[in-house]
Amino acid sequence: MEPTKGLASPLDQLSAHETKGLLRFLTCGSVDDGKSTLIGRLLYDTKLLFEDQLATLESDSRKHGTTGEDLDFALLVDGLAAEREQGITIDVAYRFFATEKRKFIVADTPGHEQYTRNMATGASNSDLAVILIDARKGILTQTRRHSYIAALLGIHHVVLAVNKIDLADFSQAVFDEIVAAYRAFAKDFGFKTLVAIPLSARFGDNVLTPSARTPWYTGPALLEHLEQVEVVSAAAGRPFRMPVQWVNRPNLDFRGFSGTVASGTVRAGDEVVIASSGVTTRVKSIVTADGDLAEAVAGEAVTLTLADEVDASRGDVIAAAAARPEFSDQFAAHLIWMHDEPLLPGRSYLIKIGTRTVGASVTEIKHKVDVNTFQHLAAKTLALNEVAVVNFSTQAPVAFDPFGAVPQTGAFIVIDRMSNLTVGAGMIDFGLRRATNVHWQALEVTKDSRAALKAQKPVVLWFTGLSGAGKSTIANIVEKKLHVLGRHTTMLDGDNVRHGLNRDLGFTEADRVENIRRVAEVSRLFVDAGLIVLVSFISPFRAERRMARELMGPGEFVEIFVDTPLAVAESRDVKGLYKRARAGEIRNFTGIDSPYESPEAAEITLLGGTKDPEALADEVIRYLQASGHI
Repeated sequence: MEPTKGLASPLDQLSAHETKGLLRFLTCGSVDDGKSTLIGRLLYDTKLLFEDQLATLESDSRKHGTTGEDLDFALLVDGLAAEREQGITIDVAYRFFATEKRKFIVADTPGHEQYTRNMATGASNSDLAVILIDARKGILTQTRRHSYIAALLGIHHVVLAVNKIDLADFSQAVFDEIVAAYRAFAKDFGFKTLVAIPLSARFGDNVLTPSARTPWYTGPALLEHLEQVEVVSAAAGRPFRMPVQWVNRPNLDFRGFSGTVASGTVRAGDEVVIASSGVTTRVKSIVTADGDLAEAVAGEAVTLTLADEVDASRGDVIAAAAARPEFSDQFAAHLIWMHDEPLLPGRSYLIKIGTRTVGASVTEIKHKVDVNTFQHLAAKTLALNEVAVVNFSTQAPVAFDPFGAVPQTGAFIVIDRMSNLTVGAGMIDFGLRRATNVHWQALEVTKDSRAALKAQKPVVLWFTGLSGAGKSTIANIVEKKLHVLGRHTTMLDGDNVRHGLNRDLGFTEADRVENIRRVAEVSRLFVDAGLIVLVSFISPFRAERRMARELMGPGEFVEIFVDTPLAVAESRDVKGLYKRARAGEIRNFTGIDSPYESPEAAEITLLGGTKDPEALADEVIRYLQASGHI
C-alpha cells in the first residue's frame, strides 16, 4: 500500500527520528527558581504527555500543587514522594523529549545547597546549562555556585533564563539589570554562548513561542534556541583514548581489548601505545558484534586486537602513539567535595579515572574558592559543596589528560574506602611533572638481606587504643622481651614523636591524619632496614590505620588492639587529660568529643584492664613466634 501523498511513511519517520541531533542540557539555579516547572511546561506544550500522565498531573496538582487551580508542572518531574510533599527537587530527574528538529535529554537538578553534588552529577553529562534566576530575587549564591561548577565541568553553552518575569510586571529594566550583573560575574568562565531570555515557566511566556507580554524582547524563545544552538561534540576531534574495560579472551586464538572509545578516532593500522608501559603497537582489527569496522569514533564500544602481544589489562589506557596521555602518580586538580564528612589531606581515598581505580590522597590544598567573590582562600580541610585546587598523590601511576584537553580522561571521582560512597568529583588541571623524574633507586643491599643478618622478619607492631589503654606500657615490655631475645627493634611512641617529627601538628582531625601518615612512612623506612617496629599511637581512625597497612608488604603489618573500656582508661588518667576534656579544656579528645573507630579485624586483640601488662605482652611474643617473625 502506497503511503498517503505528502505524508512520510512510518519507516521514513523512524529513520528521520534516528538521524536527529541530540542535545543534553540541564536546568540549574537556586531554590524555587522554577527549574522543574520549566521542564514540565516544555513537556506539556510540546504535547508529549499521555492522557494518563495528564490525569495524574491534574490529581497531583490538587493534592500537592502550589499554583492554585492551575496545573503544577513541577510535579511532572519531581517524582519522589519527599519531593512532592516538600515542594523541592532532591535527586536528578532525567526526561527525554523530541521536536521535529532535535532530540533532547534534560536533567532537572536540585537547587538546595545540600544537594549540590546532584547538580554536579547532572552537569557532568550535559552540553548546555539553562540557569534559572527568579526575577524578583536576582543572582543568589547558588546561582553563582552552579554557574561555576558548570564552567568547571566544561559546559560552554548557557541560557540565562530570567524566570517569573510575570511577577516583576514583565519589566525590561529588571531583566536588563539581572543580565548585566550575571554577565559581569561570569565573564571569565569561558562560555562560548550566553543567551538571556525572560520567561514565565508557569504561563509559558517565551518558552515555545515569543510572548506578546515582552514586546521589548526580540530574541528567540527557549525551545527555538535549544533547537538551533550549535553544540558540536569535540570528543571525536580529540586524541584517541580508550580505557580498557576487560580483556576479551574467548579462546586461545583470540585476544582483544574491550572498551568504549572515550575520545578521538581509531582505525585499523593506527599506531597506538599502552599508556602504562609506553609499549607501542598497531591496531590489527576493530571488532564488534556486528562485524569488523574500518574505524571507531568516540562513544562506540569496540574490541581492539593488536598486532603484537602486549601487557595490558583493565584500567590501562590505549592511546594514540603520537599524542600520548600523561602517566604519573601526582597531579593538580579542581575538586568539588560532596560529603558531609570533611576532606582530610593525607587520608587515603580511592579515585576512579576511566576504568582505573587506585588509592590516593590529597597531599595539599592549594586554596579553596569563594563562590561569591571567586577569591582564593587558605584551607586545611574541605567541607560539603566546597571547591578547591588540590594536589593528589596516587599509590600507583595513572594515565590521564588535563580536563580541558580531554575531559573523558581528565575527570575522576573520589570514593571513601570504608563506606564506598562517592565523596568528591575532580577535574585534572595538570600533572606534577616532578613525579615523572623521581624513580626508586635500585639498592643492592635489600630489606630481606638486612633482616637475615638479624634472624628476624621485619614487621610493624601497630598498638592502637584509647588514651590510657596501656598501649605504651605493653609495647615497652614487648620491646624489652625482644631485646632479651637478641632481636633488633625500634619504638615510635605518640608522645615522643610529637616532640620532633610531628611537633608542628595539633589535634584536629586533619592534623591527626597527617600525624599518622608521617609515622606510617617512617615505619616503612624502618621495615626496609629490617627492624621490628613498635608503634604506639591512639590512631583513632580506621582509614589511617588501613593506609599504614597498605604501605607495608604482606605480613609486615600487625594491628594490635588494646581493647580497654573507656571507664578503665579514664580511671587511670595519669596526665589528667580526661578530666580536662570533660571540663571542656581540651577539644577533639578521643573517647570524649572525638570518636575512636575500633579495629574490625585486628591480628591481635588484648583485653586491657583484665590482665596485667606482662601477660598481654607475652601474647604478642607468642604471636610473633607462631607467625615466624622471630
